[in-house]
Amino acid sequence: MGISSQDAADFARRMALLGPFEKAPHIAVAVSGGADSMALALLADRWSRESGGQLTALTVDHGLREGSGREAEQVGRWLEARGIKHRILTWAGEKPGGGVQAAARKARYRLMAAACRGGGILHLLCAHHQEDQAETFLLRLARSSGIDGLAAMSPTLETDGIRLLRPLLEMPKIRLREILTAQGQAWVEDPSNENTAFSRVRIRKALPGIAAAGMSVAVLAQTAARMARARVALETAASKLLGCSAFVHPSGYIKLEGQTLFEAPDEISLRALSRSLMCVGGSIYPPAMEKVENLHEKMKAGLFDDRGWKGATLARCRITSGPGKTFHVMREIRNLPAPVSLPTCAGFNWDRRFDLRLNNPPETRLGDEFPSDHNALSLAPLGRRGLQDICAANEVAVFGAIPKQALWTLPAVFDDIGVVQAPHLQYTRLDWLNRGSRIGRAVFSPQQSLSGVGFAIAE
Repeated sequence: MGISSQDAADFARRMALLGPFEKAPHIAVAVSGGADSMALALLADRWSRESGGQLTALTVDHGLREGSGREAEQVGRWLEARGIKHRILTWAGEKPGGGVQAAARKARYRLMAAACRGGGILHLLCAHHQEDQAETFLLRLARSSGIDGLAAMSPTLETDGIRLLRPLLEMPKIRLREILTAQGQAWVEDPSNENTAFSRVRIRKALPGIAAAGMSVAVLAQTAARMARARVALETAASKLLGCSAFVHPSGYIKLEGQTLFEAPDEISLRALSRSLMCVGGSIYPPAMEKVENLHEKMKAGLFDDRGWKGATLARCRITSGPGKTFHVMREIRNLPAPVSLPTCAGFNWDRRFDLRLNNPPETRLGDEFPSDHNALSLAPLGRRGLQDICAANEVAVFGAIPKQALWTLPAVFDDIGVVQAPHLQYTRLDWLNRGSRIGRAVFSPQQSLSGVGFAIAE
């Protein structure tokens, strides 16, 4: 027996809210083997077939308990019997002694995102449902979260080159089990779901009592949806504020127009400031709100201090006063990447901020090995000494108004003499001009852009 027309139509409606999708979409679905993900796999399979696309189910074997590998194989047999392509992804290597759930979750999304990118898959479906959303709301409430935290999980999240989609957030868990029962489909029960050492499990077990007090799962999930609506409005306002108050320089720092920034309501300017710190500092998650609020007040005071504000550091950033009531948000000099041998791969990310791409030197052809002098080169922050070397050479004058502290944190190529190349400053040392620039492209590409940070993957 296949998925009923009624369930198929309901799921198609939920997917339409997460679109648009490309023609004949190839989607992936995260399948642990539990009832929720098994039901999602069956629903998504019918939707993908009717859309002229294809489906790949991904199961991550964390290797955290005996028999997990056999369970993953059983999930594969169930799905393949229904004509659903299935892959097992293994979390290899040493496992942490503490924070196991968080580490497993991080590894799970990392493995699935990599599998999607490798397979040209743009959309990854996850089976979080109404009870999951209510639990997340209560977890965040227990941590005194504000609007952003209480918004809980987003139906969509763009990350790591894929779209993470949660089409079942408004569907009760019992309905998913009913779908499986009607299909005669078994599922796996994870014993960790009964382990009260985990806060989510404790909250799950408390839900019936909370519902008896008048706060049902549906009510909690609806409250989270309203918080999400408020969050989107605030994020939109913050984006508009940044659009008229922030200038992002290709060398990786931001100039903020202080007066414009602080004319906005505090809730909006705080978000704009937090997003600026994430962008320049290369962080995925925002800094603690109390710290952002403290910095926010210091910057406000510094705006009207004729003596000049000495600045502050937060979230791998250095924030200083600039000319004409502006502020500079720059990468902090501390904790920059240590010098390493210049890689021979085509492209890589440096300091979670810059995408670098190497050129083949002129004496080589595509596919040839790099010449031996390449092996003597290293990649490191430009630093004070490197900038002094370039200035002493008196060969370029492209610095403009870039703050020195921002220049010090740029990537540069060195040999045993000094700076060979600083791509952002259009500098190549004279004795290397005929050998070809090693870094052909250096683009500021932060993990979180100013245009929007999205919702974090929920715990």
